[in-house]
Amino acid sequence: MATENKVIRCKAAVAWEPGKPLCIEEVEVAPPKAHEVRIKMVASSVCHTDWGYLYEYRKGMRPRPFPLVLGHEGAGVVESVGPGVCGFSPGDKVIPLFMSQCKECEFCLSPKTNLCPKIWEKAQQGVLEDGSSRFTCRGQLVYQFFSISCFSEYTVVPEYNITKIHSDAPLDRVCLLGCGVSTGYGAALNTGKVETGSSCAVFGLGAVGLAAVMGCKAAGASRIIGVDINPDKMEISRKFGVTEFVNPKDHNKPIQEVLMELTGGGLDYCFECVGNVAVMRVALESCKPAWGTCVIVGWTELGEITLTPMDILMGRTMKGSFFGGWKGVDSVPKLVEDYMSGRLMLDEFVTHTLSLEQINQAFDLMVSGKSIRSVIKM
Repeated sequence: MATENKVIRCKAAVAWEPGKPLCIEEVEVAPPKAHEVRIKMVASSVCHTDWGYLYEYRKGMRPRPFPLVLGHEGAGVVESVGPGVCGFSPGDKVIPLFMSQCKECEFCLSPKTNLCPKIWEKAQQGVLEDGSSRFTCRGQLVYQFFSISCFSEYTVVPEYNITKIHSDAPLDRVCLLGCGVSTGYGAALNTGKVETGSSCAVFGLGAVGLAAVMGCKAAGASRIIGVDINPDKMEISRKFGVTEFVNPKDHNKPIQEVLMELTGGGLDYCFECVGNVAVMRVALESCKPAWGTCVIVGWTELGEITLTPMDILMGRTMKGSFFGGWKGVDSVPKLVEDYMSGRLMLDEFVTHTLSLEQINQAFDLMVSGKSIRSVIKM
């Protein structure tokens, strides 16, 4: 390609400081270094985690360096590869992954986890493996979010944070598999291991929660209760598999008491997909005391969960799910295939398609509850 080994100038949504709207800027994207891939982004969906790191920065979220290019749920096409890269070629369709899979470390070699520490600490610092970013703007370095930064027309990503997908995959749909849909769907199938005929409750019916509903249905759950304070989610959630909808605002008692009465003693599985420690406690208390499993799916760094021994002593289990338990490099291409064969819903999650210049509008739609997922076309 004509751009290979050259700096590319393109548009990106830059977060100059926390708490302020993103600005569309011209940025410079350097060529990939060893074991890196430069990607021409085609589409990126907007996740609540992007909003959280921008607007909850001073409320207790782990500080990230600014300026920063956010975005971690995208898809694109390989533009060029750095030295030592063997698995990717220009023109390949790919999905960047915020969780690496190096396939060499103790974690990657274990079937017990999908975590990989390969570049995790560097990613938290907003840099790639060599300690620098490939983005600059107005003469200064711009940091990368989770090492990928999808809110840019081009980005550079470590090769262990990318997976190659089917050449016919529609990138404006499969981009959702970079985070939210994979996370919720896998939380039910991989982490919770929902059983056929079981009862489930999903707290929070955004994209992650609806994907968890979809996972519960795929696993054969006979009863799936959706819990959300937005009444508009009642009809939306039914097409994903919700059999009953409960709005806490419609009741004058704690929602865990409502669910205990509704189910005759609690649910087999509860999934917290909000990212709120109070809701996490409610989800646990809504499980059957003897064997109920509570899965924490919602991402937050704010607050602490308080428990008493009796909350779990009788047999309840509480566990966390990160990226739905998927080893991303291996699993995401299979999820793409599932979508393309009609076994996985993605189209139904996309409520808005916007341009990069409208990215702040996408945040507004999300926090107001008017969207499930907005896809940004680059």
